[in-house]
Amino acid sequence: MSQRVLTTESGAPVADNQNSATAGVGGPLLLQDQHLLEKLARFNRERIPERVVHARGSGAYGHFEVTDDVTGFTHADFLSETGKRTEVFLRFSTVADSLGGADAVRDPRGFAVKFYTGEGNYDLVGNNTPVFFIKDPVKFPDFIHSQKRDPFTGRQEPDNVWDFWAHSPEATHQVTWLMGDRGIPASYRHMNGYGSHTYQWTNSRGEAFFVKYHFKTNQGIRCLSSEHAAELAGKDPNSHQTDLLQAIERGVHPSWTLYVQLMPAAEAADYRFNPFDLTKVWPHADYPLKRVGRLVLDRNPDNVFAEVEQAAFSPNNFVPGIGPSPDKMLQGRLFAYADAHRYRLGVNHTQLAVNAPRATTAENYGRDGLMASNPQGRYAKNYEPNSYDGPVETGRPLSAPLAVTGHTGTHAAPLHTKDDDFFQAGELYRLMSAEERSRLVANIAGGLSQVSRDDVIEKNLAHFHAADPDYGRRVEEAVRALRED
Repeated sequence: MSQRVLTTESGAPVADNQNSATAGVGGPLLLQDQHLLEKLARFNRERIPERVVHARGSGAYGHFEVTDDVTGFTHADFLSETGKRTEVFLRFSTVADSLGGADAVRDPRGFAVKFYTGEGNYDLVGNNTPVFFIKDPVKFPDFIHSQKRDPFTGRQEPDNVWDFWAHSPEATHQVTWLMGDRGIPASYRHMNGYGSHTYQWTNSRGEAFFVKYHFKTNQGIRCLSSEHAAELAGKDPNSHQTDLLQAIERGVHPSWTLYVQLMPAAEAADYRFNPFDLTKVWPHADYPLKRVGRLVLDRNPDNVFAEVEQAAFSPNNFVPGIGPSPDKMLQGRLFAYADAHRYRLGVNHTQLAVNAPRATTAENYGRDGLMASNPQGRYAKNYEPNSYDGPVETGRPLSAPLAVTGHTGTHAAPLHTKDDDFFQAGELYRLMSAEERSRLVANIAGGLSQVSRDDVIEKNLAHFHAADPDYGRRVEEAVRALRED
């Protein structure tokens, strides 16, 4: 077998890859050295802007197999029969830190699944928690700014973190999740994933159901204490990436069982919680979990940059039978995710291998832009309708329409009978064991005690008191003790 020849990007053979061209022996370099200039210019551009959130991530390929009949609730083709398999790509991530951060930190974890279905790619974007800190997307940039590095100190500041939460009582439920035992997963394999948002399923009869996704880990839940996590982050910042990579390489394929909660659309208006509020859960006693299938990861990416860094998930990538709900955070993300990818990767990022459909072909009239391949022939038109056999609309909506009424305006979400910001946080606290409560209190006090302003501390303490009197009392006593030391 003949040796492959090194070439420039234009395909010309490279004569010397060890020495740059110079003006005589020992002379200055020549501007005409195309290979040198191309090589250095490409090197300067190897990094693309990292994600503003979820920058540090890991991913793997696998499949999803339907195990239970859900055709009474959705006509999505990839869920149409038991035993049906669909290729998937799953990206895990931390949220707040940069690409250079550590894996073993107290932070929510992204859990984003791309289903390569025969009707197009379906992206399900969620976290390892069923709730989030806020319920309106207009607050999202402010929230992330409060968690990121301070413009002056260049580090995450407790003053900023807790000041935002002090003014956002709806965050109390998620703060209780984050500061509890599940705030630092031991690995990506040992945590659950949730769609978090409320979505819509529509069956073949046009009946609509609101749905929440729960991916339950089959490896069991395992978490790290704050002390163990700090030690691990110092020893191996890539601990979660290493664990996932090595497990799959040695044939230990992590898996999750997918369950859903299903609410008939007609029940949403009178439910005791706002079912579209991302800071709330649906208690399982009201809407039990229904098993759907099994997700298995069995193949590592060959190139982390090409397949993990350039993976683009957009919650507006729906397929027939699945659609959005009035969840305000979801509605905001329908725009924001895709827009972020157009900025980071370019308008043609959907043509990259990890993002392109696999079980079908993309047929549309998108043309040009940065890195456009434009594979269409001379007779292809870039407008619709046309007389040249171009792709046409189906006339079949992907999901059921959402009813809207009233006047436009910046409305607060409608209140349901149990819609306060503290009830579910208190319920979560009361579900915890005595040991879990002690660790939760210690984790909260450890951060809150570092806040410099007494009024910010008092505002946060009021949230915990409102969630549960014992919860508030214990956090207050712990903060006082730490500040007196």
